Amino acid sequence: MIGLGEPGIRCSAAGCARDAEFRVNWRNPRIHGPERVKVWLACAEHRSTLSDYLASRGFPVLVTAFDVELDRVPDPA
Repeated sequence: MIGLGEPGIRCSAAGCARDAEFRVNWRNPRIHGPERVKVWLACAEHRSTLSDYLASRGFPVLVTAFDVELDRVPDPA
């Protein structure tokens, strides 16, 4: 698990050096089932940008607090 406050735990947005505050949990449903969770980290400023980017490509996305780890990302209802 990724630990909050660990050195190098930064936002995944290109060029951003801010500390991560959120997990953008996602998966590519054409390749993986709901149990495969990929994670991008996000600061407050880039939370929506990163999740919207993934959602616009048809990927299921769930944003959680940094300390909430998911074991699956289900298809949207």
